[in-house]
Amino acid sequence: MTEISTVAVIGLGYIGLPTAAVLARSGIRVHGVDVNQGTVEAVNAGRVPFVEPELGDVVAGAVSRGTLSASTEVAAAEAFIIAVPTPFADDHRADLSYIEAAARSIAPRLEGTELVILESTSPPGTTERVAEVIHGERPDLAATGTLMFAHCPERVLPGKIMRELVTNDRIIGGSTPEAATAAQRLYQRFCEGEFLLTDSRTAELAKLVENSFRDVNIAFANELSMICTELGIDVWELIELANHHPRVNILQPGPGVGGHCIAVDPWFIVSAAPQSARMIRAAREINDAKPEWVVRQVKAESYDVQRETGRSPVIAALGLAFKPNIDDLRESPAVTITRRMAEEFPDSRILAVEPHVDVLPAELADRANIDLVTAAEAIEQADIVVLLVDHRTFSGLRSEVAGLRVVDTRGQWR
Repeated sequence: MTEISTVAVIGLGYIGLPTAAVLARSGIRVHGVDVNQGTVEAVNAGRVPFVEPELGDVVAGAVSRGTLSASTEVAAAEAFIIAVPTPFADDHRADLSYIEAAARSIAPRLEGTELVILESTSPPGTTERVAEVIHGERPDLAATGTLMFAHCPERVLPGKIMRELVTNDRIIGGSTPEAATAAQRLYQRFCEGEFLLTDSRTAELAKLVENSFRDVNIAFANELSMICTELGIDVWELIELANHHPRVNILQPGPGVGGHCIAVDPWFIVSAAPQSARMIRAAREINDAKPEWVVRQVKAESYDVQRETGRSPVIAALGLAFKPNIDDLRESPAVTITRRMAEEFPDSRILAVEPHVDVLPAELADRANIDLVTAAEAIEQADIVVLLVDHRTFSGLRSEVAGLRVVDTRGQWR
């Protein structure tokens, strides 16, 4: 395959748009595709529709140079990158409908020699499913066998995506060795890390395993926090002491696990091997249960306020994002906790604080007793302050909450 000069990126979200931007910065002509017209208009105007450091300048530069554009329709290209969501259904199995729709949208544009890359995190066998869908739409191309398919999972941290896209090692899983080599040559245009070539199924499982490893270790920390509360021990001091052992590195507990990866991906392993994935399942259940445990801690404080004042407390919920210093609310335990507090205390005002968003997410906007306010407004009115996300902007508020009842799920104010 000759050097790829045109790429279509399907899905311009938290991974698709940064990938499109760094490819366009490298000189490749990139056509971005998204079903959201607002996203398309923002990109074509050189703007980023979400918060990610350094991305805005790269997008604006690529658009001004003419190497990046966006639309709601797929254009012809030499390579296609699918970067759409893979949520899970109620039974925790992966919902592949977005991936399959993306594959069907690509099929009419293919001539037979293109490279189709799946970046979306997905269960083993999904890249093969992409090939099945495309070949089903284009049986003429199935007969030739010249299309190439690969899975190249992203391995980046929100807030550091633009740097980690370039510096992190990259797993390349090809449907054939030729497909893996072709994908490597494309990613070499911007990636400086080591390339690790394998087959597509192993690449798919590798991404799930990376996030499951993190989930299991977070579950250990979260379980410790619950044990320590029962025993009257400061969990953060305990972990600090234990981590002085040269072979111990316990992570920090929190209100749960969120985001588009760690809170979702382990379930894909559980659904693929339900009888064997016992530890992975247990970790998911521990982390999924942590938000309700936090609500119980708030409930205990609420009873004391009601007994002392004779009224329902005003509760400040600091942070809605799933991790610090970003605006990403996907699978956020902070959102879950805020919603549950509004349900559990219908007569209380819940003052939500999230400095990175301007409006409440849909899960909270329908609750009449939740208001989005500033941190200063929340602390001024609150009886109970619940720290859910350790945003930098909250670190200096320790003295401000003195005298209030505090549920600190992050250990930021200890």
